[in-house]
Amino acid sequence: MFAIALGFLYKLVYNLYILYNNGQIVVMAKRSLQASAEGIRKAKQAFKRKGWTQEYLAAEVGLETRQSIWKFFTGKPIDRHVFNDICFALELETAEIYQQSVENYLYLECDEDSLLDINFLVQKLRSLHHEKIHSQCSTLHLLDIARPISLNDIYIDVNINEDIYSKRWLDIQDLQKVGSHKTNNPIIAQRDQKLIGGLEALQKYSKMILLGKLGSGKTTFLQSVALSCAQGIFQPNYLPIFVNLKDFAEDVKDFRQLSLFKYILDHVMNFGITEGELKAVLSHGRALILLDSLNEFISNNHEKNINKIHSFIQKFYKNKIVITCRNGASYSNFHGFTEVEIADFDTTKITAFANKWFLNIANNSPEKSRFLAHKFVQKIELQENHRLLELANRPALLILCCLAFQSATDFPFHHFDIYKQALDMLLIRYDDVKGIQNNQTVTNLSLLHKIKLLSHIAAISFHQRDYLLTETKLQQVITEYLVHQSNAMTDTDALELESTAIIKTIELQHGLLVERAKGIYSFSHLIFQEYFIAREIVANANHQTLQELVSHLSEQRWHQVFLLVVWMLQPVDDLLKLIKEKIDNIVVGNRKLHHFMQWVEHKSAQVGYVYHPASVRAFYFSIALPPEHPLACNQDLAISLEHQFTGSLSIDLALDLALTNALTISMTMTADIFFARLSTLNLALDLKHLLVNQVSLNNSLQNIRNQLPSFSQGREYLKAWWLANGQTWTEELRDMMINERKIGLNWQFGKQDLQDLQQYWDASKLLIDCLKLARDISPTLCYELETSLFLAKQHQLNVIT
Repeated sequence: MFAIALGFLYKLVYNLYILYNNGQIVVMAKRSLQASAEGIRKAKQAFKRKGWTQEYLAAEVGLETRQSIWKFFTGKPIDRHVFNDICFALELETAEIYQQSVENYLYLECDEDSLLDINFLVQKLRSLHHEKIHSQCSTLHLLDIARPISLNDIYIDVNINEDIYSKRWLDIQDLQKVGSHKTNNPIIAQRDQKLIGGLEALQKYSKMILLGKLGSGKTTFLQSVALSCAQGIFQPNYLPIFVNLKDFAEDVKDFRQLSLFKYILDHVMNFGITEGELKAVLSHGRALILLDSLNEFISNNHEKNINKIHSFIQKFYKNKIVITCRNGASYSNFHGFTEVEIADFDTTKITAFANKWFLNIANNSPEKSRFLAHKFVQKIELQENHRLLELANRPALLILCCLAFQSATDFPFHHFDIYKQALDMLLIRYDDVKGIQNNQTVTNLSLLHKIKLLSHIAAISFHQRDYLLTETKLQQVITEYLVHQSNAMTDTDALELESTAIIKTIELQHGLLVERAKGIYSFSHLIFQEYFIAREIVANANHQTLQELVSHLSEQRWHQVFLLVVWMLQPVDDLLKLIKEKIDNIVVGNRKLHHFMQWVEHKSAQVGYVYHPASVRAFYFSIALPPEHPLACNQDLAISLEHQFTGSLSIDLALDLALTNALTISMTMTADIFFARLSTLNLALDLKHLLVNQVSLNNSLQNIRNQLPSFSQGREYLKAWWLANGQTWTEELRDMMINERKIGLNWQFGKQDLQDLQQYWDASKLLIDCLKLARDISPTLCYELETSLFLAKQHQLNVIT
């Protein structure tokens, strides 16, 4: 008898399985379970509520046939793992369903505190799981970087916006007012944000859905949180569980793994962690569950897949749970969850990222890294680089900016290669690198048609000055495009439904459209709208479309589009000729400007120089403008045409510039400041070093200078002197400059004249920039276009006309 009893005890211990549930330790001697009569009743009720078939339930728990399902509902024994999975799928507690038998089970009623030290168990599982978490979350794979990168080498703490843009009820006018005072980009409309730190948000909200644009850093943030928790820096008394829902979705698709709990146990946790231990920690709410990329889990089986997460959350509701998801994804509401949004990088974040990049990714010394990061931020904050600064607000696009800057420690003259790389990344490479299958939406629009459609949307909206579009307007534009593309009769109602899916596809998969407020969309960056309209123009380039483009030459908002078209278009000769013709017509249409340009030409011809002839004309164009004009003495165009202007000027140019400066000082002088600025005026008139070989001019200038009173005569005397003599003295200086140097003329430009001068200057600058960008232009035409700048119409070359 003793031997028989010993054998029975050995068998019992051998089959030990400990299940913690409702303050009981259940020691189960058999590997199979069967439902009780009451359990069958509850199970059938739950099954009826689900509305499933037995075949569907079998697929839900990963069974090839429904035999085990039939056995379950008839009270026959089945494998306990299958039994548990069926109960989990039906959202039932196993302990309430199985048949309790003295033969099969031994219950030990315990006080909860004495039953299990949950703190000890959490620490044990943290220790066992530490290596797996480190393997999952400690490294990143960045685009165009061949090696894995340590997360700590590049990660920057993110900010969380509690006021989600797409949830705001605003109209377009409100959005435009919000953004107009903060940025020169009309489609960036942001109010004062309610930002908190990422970890602060996790402490504030125990259940959180973190939304964000493609490449905004959602996954990296979750990885950082998981590592911080595993290292005891954040929530040291919780077990971190990081689940990539894309990987889970693959198992669901292949029917290999259907329960999120079972997936975590088998694929996420490390060896040595039992089902009972994991369930105990989850039941006590001592896990920090991080579910990454909900949008990857949304497919044709949307409801079924989301229900798997809902079921898990409802069962283990006590835990801290964070779910990340891209903007634009459609998902069911998660009860009790707070939706927040990952904020764009500001300049502080960009600076911190650049410091880490140049130190750890570019492998520079700490000193050189600080220097490069400082230079990077200085450059990207320049006005001419503001579009790059707007791109850099997302980590994925900031990486492109760092790569572009890294080789030459500067940004290229134009940024179009960066813009193209950014679009290429958003349209194709980002999801390809992450192994994401873009099948989350119902539309079958190909990549080429997406690009054509985006070009069409950009063209329509940009022509109409619509940087922000209502969803209704956007649907209308897309529907019209789809109708135009279809050769057969189409159902416009069906196309309108498809247009909605297309909007969500482009926002979700590519991040190129953004919902700025409820039902109001725009391109995510102005440069993308400009890029796509330029592509549309190039794709349909002919004389008429180029003429239409040139009709916008006077509109500053079109200048970036001009540059993009010139960069894309081959050959570009016709467009450049049309631009030059339009510039010339600005002068022809204004008689006073025509005389002014004749003077610029004649004056420049009288000066001995070795510079580019158009640069000299640009020089005199600017110094002849009234002092209050924003272009007065602006030498940007002269320098862009002739880099020698950055060095010392020839005697003639330096003398004329100095005399113009002296005249400007006197013209802006008042009696009240004459005492304070007398020394400045005297210094401006001290030009002996430039007049060594011009005795007559030197004497004339000295006579005028000698008329000025002495500084020692006192403030009141000087004030009275300027009141009485200042205007006469200034006109005498002007007359001397006109007679001796043919400069200083008072052109008496009116308001329209000044506007036309500004337009002429801007258009000429644009043409110069276009000539630098043109990749397929004959050297002869390039030279002729450049050398004919700032000339009166009758002197233009035949090739231009």
